[in-house]
This record gives sequence, structure tokens and C-alpha cells, in this order.
Amino acid sequence: MLQGKNIHFCISERPIIGEVNIMVAPGELTAIIGPNGAGKSTLFKLLSGDLTCNRGEVSYNGKPLAGFKSNQLAKVRAVMPQHSEVSFPFSSWEIVALGMINDPAAISDRDIQAVMEKLQVWHLRAQAYNMLSGGEKQRVQLARVLVQVWKKQAFPRFILLDEPVSSMDVALQHLVLDFMNELKQRNIGILMVLHDLSLVANYADQVIMMKHGEVMANGHVSEVFTNQNLESLYGYPIHVEKHHEGLGLLVHSLPIHHINQRINKAL
Repeated sequence: MLQGKNIHFCISERPIIGEVNIMVAPGELTAIIGPNGAGKSTLFKLLSGDLTCNRGEVSYNGKPLAGFKSNQLAKVRAVMPQHSEVSFPFSSWEIVALGMINDPAAISDRDIQAVMEKLQVWHLRAQAYNMLSGGEKQRVQLARVLVQVWKKQAFPRFILLDEPVSSMDVALQHLVLDFMNELKQRNIGILMVLHDLSLVANYADQVIMMKHGEVMANGHVSEVFTNQNLESLYGYPIHVEKHHEGLGLLVHSLPIHHINQRINKAL
């Protein structure tokens, strides 16, 4: 279990995250959503260990984050930040292979190939990373993260991803998220910051709704993904309905001029 208890973080005495309590369970995909400036990425960094709480505690499998050495933590959680800068002329293969640096004996070249093939970047293995497109870079970085936790373990592991599909086209977004759901079966919990509400509605198990540095709602997607909650979260009318063939949820938002027309007709 990845758990945050009474997490609080401030900058120059200005609260950014205030008294947040969350849990991310292995075998589930948990999505963090919310408007810009809600504190999503800050919470993500606190949970990953990139930032330290002013108050409260983050723990992995019952052990406080502060109690892990870096090599120990790397075996429990893998992190993909929103932006990854690479200054050296590494190939895509070399970037992915960095995921095995903590435990090189645990991962074979065949494992790396399997992950890269699954994410459809195997054909890019010899290409310079910095010459790739945005979506290709995201998939290569994701492959690096997955290699880090690829070996099956008896204890739960966690993957933390900050907007991992933002530069991908729609087909690749579904490819990646479908793969994430496969990985849940390996006793892995996945925490993901996402903006696309349709993807959240159809791939997430749990949803954390954040606004002004606080958790506004937290629970199973079927319970918290309501018109009222989403409109309150974003300050804009959003409609959620079940697909007529039972194929998941549909999330709609109309252009502003259509909203204004409805308001004018109602007056």
C-alpha cells in the first residue's frame, strides 16, 4: 500500500498541499485529476519522494518513505515525471536500459525488448533519444520506468506517472493505458496524473479529485465521477453517462457558446 497521512506542504508559509490523506492499493489504477494549479504535481512529487512533507508522512508497504535508502526505494516504486531532460546523446535503448541500473542482474535484454515492443518503440531502439517526437519520448521514458519494476516480486510495487500520455495520439493513449491495466495483475499499484476525463472514466479504478491543494473527492470512479462533482471541480458543466452498449462511460463538455445559448433560452 502507498499511503499519505496528513500530508502538508507549503512554500514561504503559503499552503500548497494541506492535510491530504490518500491510499493507492496494488492491483488498482488511481488517477489524480483537477484544474490547473490544484496541486496535482506537487502531491505527486511528495508521494514519489521528490519533495518532503512539511507535516505528515508518506509510506510504502507500511514503511515510511524517509526510512528507505535510494536503492531500496527504487525496487518498490518507479517514477516518470512530467518532463525528462536528457543532455547526453543516448539511444532509445540506452534510455530504457537505465531502468535496470539499480539491479542489472534482474532484467535481461529480452525483457527490455519485450517492454519496448509492447509500447511500440522497439523499432526506435538505435535512434538518438533527443531526435524523437514528443510521443515517442514519452513511450521510451515509460519503458524505462516499467523495466525498473518488470521482475515479478512477492511484495507490492508502485508506478507513479505524471501526465504520461499527454503527447500521444488517441490510439497510443489507449495502447498505454490498456497495458497499465495488464500490469496491475503483477501486484503493482499505479498512480497517474491525467487530464483527459474520458481516459480516467474508462481506465481508472480510483479517482482523487484535487482543488486548491485539497482532496475534494476520493473513491471509486463509479462513485465520484458525477456531473455535480466534476462541475464543482472544474467550474464548468460536464456530463457523464453510460455508453448505450455498456462499453464504459462517456464524458461530455459543450463549448461555451452552447452553454450560453441554453442559459439564454431558460431566461
